[in-house]
Amino acid sequence: EAIGRRNIQNILTIDQAAIAAEIRQIMQRIMDDYRSGVNIRVVQLLSALPPAQVRNAFLDVNAAQQDQTRVQNEARTYANQVVPEARGRASQILQEAEAYRERVVAEANGQASRFTQVYEEYRRAPAVTRERMFLETMERVLGNTDKIIIDQSGGNAVQPFLPLDQLLRRPAQDPASPAAAARTQR
Repeated sequence: EAIGRRNIQNILTIDQAAIAAEIRQIMQRIMDDYRSGVNIRVVQLLSALPPAQVRNAFLDVNAAQQDQTRVQNEARTYANQVVPEARGRASQILQEAEAYRERVVAEANGQASRFTQVYEEYRRAPAVTRERMFLETMERVLGNTDKIIIDQSGGNAVQPFLPLDQLLRRPAQDPASPAAAARTQR
């Protein structure tokens, strides 16, 4: 009765303890119905094997179920690893995008504020502001260049005969020069 209500797979694998407990209860009930005075204490299933004709098929099914369980566990493990990593990466990208947005907005606000300040100065003194902006621009443009300035306001009495293009070139250090010799001795 206890075995007849169960699946063969469960009988041969996982339900043996439950089956033994159920058989004990059924047997005890029968003994009590007969008023035999017998008390069934333990039922132990000694062997639960499939018939020899289907043993190989049973083993194949059992192996397939174990493989299924293993693959499902591997998939869960992989998902538990990949999903949090992907969520973390997505969160990082969102934070970087938010920081970029805040930086761009702050820069734009700063530029707008600077423009407003320059405009206010321009409204108060247009000529002075124009001159200052021109000088600041020239300073930025010419700040890192080599310059030679020739004053011709005194007339054309002095003609620039120097090779100006060669003055801008940096002279190569002569190894025999005293400065080069002093550097090598240090």
